[in-house]
Amino acid sequence: MAGYRIQKVETLYEGWRRLLKVTVEMPDGRTMAREVLNSTDAAAVLPYDPETRKVILIRQFRAPVMHVEGHPDFLEAVAGLLDGDEPEACARRETMEEAGLRITELEPVGTAWSAPGMTTERLHLFLAPYTAADRVGEGGGLAEEHEEIEVLEIGLDELMSLLERGAIADMKTLALVQALQLRHPELFQTR
Repeated sequence: MAGYRIQKVETLYEGWRRLLKVTVEMPDGRTMAREVLNSTDAAAVLPYDPETRKVILIRQFRAPVMHVEGHPDFLEAVAGLLDGDEPEACARRETMEEAGLRITELEPVGTAWSAPGMTTERLHLFLAPYTAADRVGEGGGLAEEHEEIEVLEIGLDELMSLLERGAIADMKTLALVQALQLRHPELFQTR
């Protein structure tokens, strides 16, 4: 893949994120243009209670989902943009804001591109154990960000049923659930 070179970057739109037009020279000298959504990195967290065998997911409005599928809500893991924070600090902040949950321990899963064909966003993925005592707030998101988040505590059996029915369609959430299964298989064994 050697020989590709960025010739020019133009801003097509600037709002919450920037839409760029990137002109690339290919190895044979031809050029191509690609539209790129310029975004900061984000952190995503799947909190889990090993004692009660439950996870916390959130349901919130997602405009792209409504545009394509016709319904306004989406079930997913806690997540948010870094906003200048380190990934771990962002994970803790977003878990408190969105789920009302104070987490201390974070299990890094890895960093992955959310959609490398269109955005610069990378996701820092974490699992986070919690207990009932860590549920210290209401959650629900920030009013100034127009977040109206529903916090759901879901048993692992129900979580697996949701997966089988295709009711969880968010890639970061699917990756985090799989990581939980691989790293903590004992939680998924019938007691």
